[in-house]
Amino acid sequence: MLEAKMQTLIANARMYAVTPAIRDAWRALFDWASRRAGVPLVYVDHAAPAPLEELWSRGDLGATFMCGFPFALAMPRPLLVAAPIPAPPRYQHQALYCTDFVVRADSAFVRLRDTFGARIGWTVAHSQSGFNAPRHHLLAYRNGKSGPLFAASIGPLVTPRRVIEALLDGTIDVGPLDSYVHDLLKRHEPTTASRLRTIESTAMTPIPPLIASPATPADTVERLRATLLAAAADPETAPMLDELLLAGFARGAAADYDRMPAQALEAAAAGYPVPG
Repeated sequence: MLEAKMQTLIANARMYAVTPAIRDAWRALFDWASRRAGVPLVYVDHAAPAPLEELWSRGDLGATFMCGFPFALAMPRPLLVAAPIPAPPRYQHQALYCTDFVVRADSAFVRLRDTFGARIGWTVAHSQSGFNAPRHHLLAYRNGKSGPLFAASIGPLVTPRRVIEALLDGTIDVGPLDSYVHDLLKRHEPTTASRLRTIESTAMTPIPPLIASPATPADTVERLRATLLAAAADPETAPMLDELLLAGFARGAAADYDRMPAQALEAAAAGYPVPG
């Protein structure tokens, strides 16, 4: 009897494909993982403005980045394959990230509270770094009071790139930026990054994981996971990981993301529906 052909699965890194060169590095890394794991993967761009929810709802995902907030809410929950470990020192060799509150470098703002009464932007309501984390962080500044902190809350801007554009064209005065996106920007687009300045950051939370669709065979997921966990030890991946500012990958745990919906509930209970 002939062995059944293994299904080709989707790889995608749109969340962290900050530039074409970075996208190509992700594609190369997924090609390497596919060969080493013996799991057919094909890279699909699914570029903005295509909704990420459409991508995440597919039944053939094999190694696709998914924001931790919708990951924690999804039923059935996708399968966590691995989580990236950003290389910059602030992550302390852990699969973590945060939100940087950024302003234009030439603005007069020094602290986050200096921006109160100005205009804040946000990406989409299902985003941890672009919505849920900054909203939860801002709760501490409200001190239980009602009413907005900002004169205007502008969104959905959808992507980190659009947040950057809105800052630079003067549409908003402060905006949330995924810290790993920000670090990639500093490495690969330093001229743009030099026009931005971080005035505060949220607490670290688990970074968006690479996931597979819920029905993906367990042995397929384990082969991909084992391959990614070993990536840092393979000389072939060194230039890819360097390009991507990665120290490697961690196993991750689905339960680690459960704190994200709890942050949303806390904001809702405080009558704080959007960052603003």
